[in-house]
This record gives sequence, C-alpha cells and structure tokens, in this order.
Amino acid sequence: MDFDSLDGLQRDPYPLYERVRRTPGLTFVPALDAWLVARDADVRDVLLRPDTFSSAGSLRPDVTPGPAALAVLARGIGNRPTVVTSDGHAHRRLRAPLNSALSAARTAALRRYAAEQAAALVDGFAGDGRTELMAAYARRLPGAVIGRLIGLDPADVPAAVHGSHRAEQLLFRPMPEAEQVAAAEDVVALQHLLDRCVRARRAEPRADLCSTLVAALAPGTGELTPDQRDELVANLQNFLIAGHLTTTALIGTTLLHLLRHPDQWERLCAEPALIPAAVEEAARYDSAVQGFRRTTTRPVTLAGTELPAHATVFVAYGSANRDGTRHARADTFDITRPPGRHVAFGHGAHGCPGSHLARTQLRLTLELFTRRLPGLRLDPGHAVTMRPTLIHRSPEALHLLWEA
Repeated sequence: MDFDSLDGLQRDPYPLYERVRRTPGLTFVPALDAWLVARDADVRDVLLRPDTFSSAGSLRPDVTPGPAALAVLARGIGNRPTVVTSDGHAHRRLRAPLNSALSAARTAALRRYAAEQAAALVDGFAGDGRTELMAAYARRLPGAVIGRLIGLDPADVPAAVHGSHRAEQLLFRPMPEAEQVAAAEDVVALQHLLDRCVRARRAEPRADLCSTLVAALAPGTGELTPDQRDELVANLQNFLIAGHLTTTALIGTTLLHLLRHPDQWERLCAEPALIPAAVEEAARYDSAVQGFRRTTTRPVTLAGTELPAHATVFVAYGSANRDGTRHARADTFDITRPPGRHVAFGHGAHGCPGSHLARTQLRLTLELFTRRLPGLRLDPGHAVTMRPTLIHRSPEALHLLWEA
C-alpha cells in the first residue's frame, strides 16, 4: 500500500471525485485498490443491489497487523460477520435487534440523557474562552450516549471509546510493531469488556441494547456458547465503533464548516429553526462515512464498465453528495438549501440504523452551542488538518475561541 498517495486522497478526496464523475464509466483507483463509484445514480444503483454487490469485504483493512500483534489479537474474540459485513438473511438477522433498539421512541428517550451530558461537557470549558473541540466534546458525547444505549457501566465508557479508536488505528494506519502490539492489547481489552457485559446480561437482562442482542442472537436461558459469545461481542464492537466514531466525526466537520462560513454561523445563531437543515447540509457536504467497499458476486456492467465476479468497488457516498446532477451548487455549503435526498447515512438495505440518533446528537449540539457560545470562531493559530481516513472523516483537532 502506497500510504503517501492514500493519505493525500483521504485527507481531501473531493478533487478526485470531481474528475471521476466527469469521466465516462468507472475509474480504477490504485490507492483504493478498487473501482471508484462516484456518481449519485451509480452509487444508489449499487446500494439497491446487495445480491450483486456483496458487503462481505466492506471493511477490508488497509493494514495487516504483524505477527506480534496478531498473536495478541488471538487472545480476543474470533472473527465473525457483523451487520456491516453480511448479506441477505444473515444481514437481516443481525440488523433486526438494532432496528428495535434504535426505534424513534427509544432514541427520543436517550435525548434527555444526551442533552444533560452535552451541557455538562460545555460547562467544563465555557469559562475558558478556548477549547480543542474533538477531545473536549466531540469524542466524549457520542461515547457516553452509545455506552448508555448498549448498557455499559459509565466507568467503562472511556476504555470502550479508547479501544474503538485503537481498533480503527490498528487496521487502517501503518504503525511500528510496538505500537501495533499496544493497540492490539487495547482492542482485546475492549472485547473482554464487552464479553463481560454479554455474560452479565444473559444472567440478568436489562432494558438495553446488549440484552436485546443477547435475546435475539442467542435465544434461551442457558450458558452462552463460545460461538455465541464471539458473535455477540463482534457485533457489539462493530456497533460501538460505528455508533460513536461516526457521530464524533459529524460533530467535528459540522462545526468546522459552519465556522469557516461565519455568515452562516451567525445566521444559525439568529435563526435556530435552521438547525435541522444545517444538520442535513453538513452531512451532505462533507460526509463522515465517505463510502464502503462492495464486491461483485457475478459479472456485471455498471456505468458502462464491465466488471468480473469478485471485483472490488468503492461506493463513494461523499462523491454522490457532491454530484451536481442531484444537488444544485453541490460544492457550496449552504444551510438554507431546500431538503434533498443525500446518501450520507447510506441507502437501501445497509442504510445506517443509527442515523436518527446521530442527527439527534448533532441537533442538540447546535442548539447548545448557538445558545451558549454564539461568538464561537476558529482559532487562527491552529491550522485544521483532516484525519487520513474515508471511514470517519473529521478534523484531527479543532481549536476554537470565544469571549468568555
């Protein structure tokens, strides 16, 4: 893997997207080792044909950990399909309990808790006149909320959040062997934490996602088998990572683009009724999840390009959301844009089941910040660098100032 080329693409993929959208057919991108699906119509076509475009390799890592790290990972759970990497009946079986746990009613019940946590975090830095948003707020609120939903002990949430970040680093960033081993230790610690939660909920079910998953995926009352525990932990880990890293990224990019357009930030402060539209525009303009891989199950022609069976395509949500045939002035950030159908949260069978919860957290964040910190601005002393990833696109750090 040429990580220099991949880093440049991941930090700013939009110039490539634009070129590929203008090029007939599909374009093979060596840095992605995949055919790039860049146009809105083609992205939707792929996402509505899961039988032809399988999700089995959707989270293929960019890095294969070395032998020492693999030896550590062997002490954790076995590799099992998750809702993101499964198709057909298996996907429906794994997704059903998530849909139940993320119903509108249950999400609404979480809103009060999320609002309390958000206010407490802002209380911690409001008087300082400055903060680094990602560490002080954006990584902490979604972690607390997803931990509450799963049913984790609040004391375990920081370790769970840390382990999630380390799992992403281990599989998508090159690291020296010692750092790989340390990251693998953190991932295994997270898996053991989730395994304890699974076994505790088997013994004493509660009104939380962990209990819902145990009841759905391992019905009965007997002791869980090793295979059942592996499947439950794999899916809880996947849900934990997807459930908070994506929202963390969305909070960071939303505040970044609002403050890069101070006229729109000022208007949002003056007209809070625009907050729902601002949420949708931020998600469209710079999607947290830029896309996923799919693998063809049979020969197929897409956008005029003939693909053999087992070909890999990268389905670029972020590119589709900048496609001018779907969105007028697609490269313009505009919180007054009329509602439109973007694919920031996916489309079809694999559409994000937690999209409502992510939107809820972003809306209450904007309500809170526009009310309490209307003078918010970017710190000119700190340049903003985007993280090199297409999975959870966000600023590495976001330094903010205001009059305390």
